[in-house]
Amino acid sequence: MLRKKNLIFPGKIGQLLTSPFESFFKFQSSGGVVLLLVSIAAIIIANSGLASFYFKILNLKLSISVGSWSLEKSLLLWINDGLMTVFFFLIGLEIKREILVGELSSFKQALVPVFAAIGGMIVPATFYLTLNNEPTFIDGWAIPMATDIAFSLGILTMLGKKVPASLKIFLLAFAIIDDLGAVMIIAFYYSGQVNFTFLFISLFILAFLLMLNYLDYRIIGVYVFIGLIMWYFMLKSGLHPTLTGVIVAFTIPAKRKINLHVFQEKLKNNIAPFSKPCGTNKVLLNKQQIEAIDNIETAIQKVQSPLQSLEHHLNGFVVYVVMPVFAFANAGIVFKAGIGSLTEYLSLIIAFSLVFGKVIGIMSFTAIAVYFRFASFSKGITWGRLLGISFLGGIGFTMSIFIAGLAFSDAQTLNSAKIGILIGSLFAGIVGYLILKYMLKKDVENNNGDSIQNSAEC
Repeated sequence: MLRKKNLIFPGKIGQLLTSPFESFFKFQSSGGVVLLLVSIAAIIIANSGLASFYFKILNLKLSISVGSWSLEKSLLLWINDGLMTVFFFLIGLEIKREILVGELSSFKQALVPVFAAIGGMIVPATFYLTLNNEPTFIDGWAIPMATDIAFSLGILTMLGKKVPASLKIFLLAFAIIDDLGAVMIIAFYYSGQVNFTFLFISLFILAFLLMLNYLDYRIIGVYVFIGLIMWYFMLKSGLHPTLTGVIVAFTIPAKRKINLHVFQEKLKNNIAPFSKPCGTNKVLLNKQQIEAIDNIETAIQKVQSPLQSLEHHLNGFVVYVVMPVFAFANAGIVFKAGIGSLTEYLSLIIAFSLVFGKVIGIMSFTAIAVYFRFASFSKGITWGRLLGISFLGGIGFTMSIFIAGLAFSDAQTLNSAKIGILIGSLFAGIVGYLILKYMLKKDVENNNGDSIQNSAEC
């Protein structure tokens, strides 16, 4: 159904195609508020009289059975292994889009966020390994490497229209690279013992999906169905099943069937029937108008690639359903010893590494890229603003909690890790917000502010 008023003005074709970045940013920034509210609710419930009911529900066994075949997991694992695959699928779509046409599409353009992301992964992990002297905590080294896109963009949005688009794009780009790094770490470090029979079956399925992509097969339901089969065999192979989401995303066709010029011509040719009187019937369209609507809908399907269409439609579901459900199931941190529990050794290591490791890593590696002239800042990015963005990079939350769940099987250790993630993310978010607010205000007062562009080009 066509609802965009601009469709009747073909000359304003640019207004029809909302920038993928702008659409993604709006979803993620508002999703950060939802995540915060859901996480607070989980913490309150986990420390109230409802705690036993909360954990009992999460440990509830659920199974899927077809004949003699069955797959049983707790509700928590269905969320973390199953529902989060959709989250990783969206990440895969975003990464592919950024590589093809976004901030990562050209080598020089990608260098600054790439260097920032590399520093934001290496230094926090190094801090954690250096500060940790407890062998049982060693597997948590990747926890402070992650950046939560929804929370970080949500805080950036709180600063309003003063934030240059280049700053938003920079944060989004290095956060996506962070996610890619986390996916690789999950694949190579946190997966279990590999069953090569099931792994080869998964690779065969992947080869079939790549063949469909090569043949430009565009029925999304087929990719999803085959992806579900691949998810099962990845689970049985010992690799973490959420990796299936990223892998399948890279097989989704990214080309559109018609270009914008052809699309514009098709709109012009099919708008004419609506400029003529409908007669006396105020309820029904005439046959020519119905055919014109069908033609326009077909053109809209062809001008948008399956990848872009999927990303657009999944954004809302992932941001407002998948991530809040994950947060509610995993953010139930229990403060058994009151304030004293906040000072636990593991919690402090994670919080420190997450905040200061990120800041030092992002700032130092970006300085290397700029000093040696590998790349330069986009308009709107200054060192002061970058410092604020670096603190926002220390908001780990969703991905950090996910990795913590893979790193620690002991409930008490996992709880301490979550406390550290919460403390670090909260501190990083507050400090990052204050620094950016000060820097943006200072630039305006000194008349050194940039001409702010808040909408990306088509």
